[in-house]
Amino acid sequence: MTDFFDNWTVQVRKGLLEMCILTALEDRERYGYDLVKGLVGVPGLGITEGTVYPLLSRLRRHGLIASRLEESSGGPARKYYALTDDGREAIASMDVHLKTLFKGMKTLQRKGS
Repeated sequence: MTDFFDNWTVQVRKGLLEMCILTALEDRERYGYDLVKGLVGVPGLGITEGTVYPLLSRLRRHGLIASRLEESSGGPARKYYALTDDGREAIASMDVHLKTLFKGMKTLQRKGS
């Protein structure tokens, strides 16, 4: 049972990581390390720095986020990420889909009672 549950939680996290990144960018743009710190602190998400940056690249390629470099007086330039209009549409669609899925699961649970 433990192996099954461990695998299941990995699959659930994989399915939600992109949505978590987009959600973290909903209120403001963030530079990469700030974004990573915020995501690492989410209980149950189990995300690492090495996971976030490839996902950011993929989301950028799909046009869901944009990035820009800003010089920093205290070190190397920082890359900032922000949601695009397509990213806002994507997260709204993801949210609707998850709500529909959870509603369907509740229906199954009630039928099983």
